[in-house]
Amino acid sequence: MLFDSIKEETLQVIKVDPEKCTGCHQCELWCGSEIASVAKELPRSINEEPQPIPRVFVEGKRFALQCRHCEEAPCLYACPNGTMKRDPETGLVFVHEPTCIACWMCVMVCPFGIIMPSATFKVAIKCDRCRNMGFPICAEACPTNAIRIEERKDYRKKKF
Repeated sequence: MLFDSIKEETLQVIKVDPEKCTGCHQCELWCGSEIASVAKELPRSINEEPQPIPRVFVEGKRFALQCRHCEEAPCLYACPNGTMKRDPETGLVFVHEPTCIACWMCVMVCPFGIIMPSATFKVAIKCDRCRNMGFPICAEACPTNAIRIEERKDYRKKKF
Protein backbone atom coordinates (compact mmCIF):
# COMPACT_ATOMS: atom_id res chain seq x y z
CA MET A 1 0.00 0.00 0.00
CA LEU A 2 1.36 3.43 -0.94
CA PHE A 3 0.12 5.12 2.25
CA ASP A 4 2.16 2.95 4.65
CA SER A 5 4.78 5.65 5.27
CA ILE A 6 2.27 8.49 5.66
CA LYS A 7 0.95 9.47 9.07
CA GLU A 8 -2.63 8.24 9.41
CA GLU A 9 -3.78 11.42 11.16
CA THR A 10 -2.73 13.61 8.21
CA LEU A 11 -4.96 11.88 5.67
CA GLN A 12 -8.13 13.73 4.80
CA VAL A 13 -10.77 13.46 2.12
CA ILE A 14 -13.09 16.01 0.60
CA LYS A 15 -16.65 14.84 1.04
CA VAL A 16 -19.51 16.23 -1.06
CA ASP A 17 -23.08 16.01 0.14
CA PRO A 18 -25.18 15.93 -3.06
CA GLU A 19 -28.31 16.78 -1.05
CA LYS A 20 -26.79 20.13 -0.05
CA CYS A 21 -25.13 20.93 -3.38
CA THR A 22 -27.20 23.40 -5.40
CA GLY A 23 -24.96 23.37 -8.47
CA CYS A 24 -24.01 27.04 -7.99
CA HIS A 25 -20.43 26.42 -9.25
CA GLN A 26 -18.91 28.62 -6.54
CA CYS A 27 -16.34 25.88 -5.90
CA GLU A 28 -15.27 26.03 -9.56
CA LEU A 29 -15.11 29.84 -9.64
CA TRP A 30 -13.06 30.14 -6.47
CA CYS A 31 -10.81 27.22 -7.39
CA GLY A 32 -10.00 28.73 -10.78
CA SER A 33 -9.50 32.16 -9.29
CA GLU A 34 -7.34 31.20 -6.30
CA ILE A 35 -5.30 28.41 -7.89
CA ALA A 36 -5.03 29.17 -11.59
CA SER A 37 -5.44 32.90 -12.11
CA VAL A 38 -2.81 35.61 -12.28
CA ALA A 39 -4.96 38.14 -10.39
CA LYS A 40 -5.97 35.77 -7.54
CA GLU A 41 -9.15 37.83 -7.21
CA LEU A 42 -12.47 36.47 -8.42
CA PRO A 43 -13.83 39.57 -10.22
CA ARG A 44 -10.56 40.22 -12.08
CA SER A 45 -9.84 36.55 -12.87
CA ILE A 46 -13.11 36.16 -14.79
CA ASN A 47 -11.76 38.46 -17.54
CA GLU A 48 -8.28 36.93 -17.78
CA GLU A 49 -7.04 35.42 -21.03
CA PRO A 50 -6.52 32.55 -21.10
CA GLN A 51 -9.28 31.75 -18.65
CA PRO A 52 -8.16 30.16 -15.35
CA ILE A 53 -8.97 26.45 -15.24
CA PRO A 54 -10.53 25.13 -12.02
CA ARG A 55 -9.32 21.85 -10.52
CA VAL A 56 -12.78 20.88 -9.23
CA PHE A 57 -15.86 20.50 -11.43
CA VAL A 58 -19.61 20.39 -10.90
CA GLU A 59 -21.06 17.54 -12.93
CA GLY A 60 -24.61 18.03 -14.05
CA LYS A 61 -26.51 20.12 -11.55
CA ARG A 62 -25.57 18.79 -8.16
CA PHE A 63 -22.27 17.03 -7.67
CA ALA A 64 -18.79 18.49 -7.27
CA LEU A 65 -16.02 16.27 -8.62
CA GLN A 66 -12.45 16.39 -7.35
CA CYS A 67 -9.42 14.10 -7.20
CA ARG A 68 -9.74 11.16 -4.81
CA HIS A 69 -5.94 10.91 -4.27
CA CYS A 70 -6.26 7.15 -4.67
CA GLU A 71 -4.17 4.86 -2.50
CA GLU A 72 -3.12 2.91 -5.61
CA ALA A 73 -3.24 5.89 -7.97
CA PRO A 74 -3.15 4.76 -11.63
CA CYS A 75 -1.96 8.24 -12.70
CA LEU A 76 1.26 7.80 -10.72
CA TYR A 77 2.06 4.55 -12.51
CA ALA A 78 1.04 5.79 -15.96
CA CYS A 79 3.12 8.98 -15.92
CA PRO A 80 6.21 8.25 -18.04
CA ASN A 81 8.48 10.85 -16.47
CA GLY A 82 7.35 11.15 -12.84
CA THR A 83 5.42 14.39 -13.22
CA MET A 84 2.58 12.92 -11.17
CA LYS A 85 3.85 12.83 -7.59
CA ARG A 86 2.58 12.00 -4.11
CA ASP A 87 3.39 14.31 -1.22
CA PRO A 88 5.05 12.04 1.37
CA GLU A 89 3.63 13.99 4.33
CA THR A 90 0.00 14.42 3.26
CA GLY A 91 -0.47 11.64 0.70
CA LEU A 92 -1.88 14.11 -1.83
CA VAL A 93 -1.26 13.36 -5.50
CA PHE A 94 -0.21 16.41 -7.51
CA VAL A 95 1.12 17.44 -10.90
CA HIS A 96 4.64 18.87 -10.97
CA GLU A 97 3.70 21.14 -13.86
CA PRO A 98 7.20 22.18 -15.04
CA THR A 99 7.98 18.58 -16.04
CA CYS A 100 4.61 17.68 -17.62
CA ILE A 101 5.05 16.65 -21.26
CA ALA A 102 1.30 16.71 -22.03
CA CYS A 103 1.16 13.04 -23.00
CA TRP A 104 -2.23 12.73 -21.22
CA MET A 105 -1.51 9.21 -19.94
CA CYS A 106 -2.79 10.28 -16.51
CA VAL A 107 -5.99 11.58 -18.13
CA MET A 108 -6.56 8.24 -19.84
CA VAL A 109 -6.09 6.09 -16.72
CA CYS A 110 -7.92 8.16 -14.10
CA PRO A 111 -10.89 5.97 -13.10
CA PHE A 112 -12.93 9.01 -12.07
CA GLY A 113 -12.26 11.21 -15.11
CA ILE A 114 -10.95 13.97 -12.87
CA ILE A 115 -7.61 14.75 -14.52
CA MET A 116 -8.12 17.15 -17.41
CA PRO A 117 -5.80 18.03 -20.28
CA SER A 118 -5.04 21.70 -20.70
CA ALA A 119 -4.06 22.28 -24.31
CA THR A 120 -3.60 25.99 -23.57
CA PHE A 121 -1.02 25.42 -20.84
CA LYS A 122 0.16 21.99 -22.10
CA VAL A 123 -0.13 20.40 -18.66
CA ALA A 124 -2.45 18.00 -16.89
CA ILE A 125 -4.86 19.72 -14.51
CA LYS A 126 -6.13 18.06 -11.31
CA CYS A 127 -7.14 18.90 -7.78
CA ASP A 128 -4.24 18.89 -5.33
CA ARG A 129 -6.53 19.99 -2.50
CA CYS A 130 -4.91 23.44 -2.55
CA ARG A 131 -1.81 21.93 -0.95
CA ASN A 132 0.13 25.20 -1.21
CA MET A 133 -2.67 27.15 0.50
CA GLY A 134 -3.14 24.82 3.45
CA PHE A 135 -6.91 24.45 2.97
CA PRO A 136 -9.16 23.57 0.03
CA ILE A 137 -10.78 26.74 -1.32
CA CYS A 138 -13.77 24.75 -2.66
CA ALA A 139 -14.80 23.80 0.89
CA GLU A 140 -14.26 27.36 2.12
CA ALA A 141 -16.28 28.90 -0.71
CA CYS A 142 -19.23 26.49 -0.70
CA PRO A 143 -22.24 28.55 0.47
CA THR A 144 -24.27 25.50 1.55
CA ASN A 145 -21.41 23.58 3.22
CA ALA A 146 -21.97 20.73 0.78
CA ILE A 147 -18.19 20.32 0.50
CA ARG A 148 -16.34 19.47 3.70
CA ILE A 149 -13.12 17.89 4.91
CA GLU A 150 -13.14 14.61 6.83
CA GLU A 151 -10.35 12.58 8.33
CA ARG A 152 -9.72 9.54 6.16
CA LYS A 153 -9.85 7.14 9.10
CA ASP A 154 -13.31 8.51 10.02
CA TYR A 155 -14.40 8.27 6.40
CA ARG A 156 -13.41 4.59 6.21
CA LYS A 157 -15.56 3.73 9.23
CA LYS A 158 -18.77 5.13 7.74
CA LYS A 159 -21.35 2.78 6.29
CA PHE A 160 -22.88 3.86 3.00
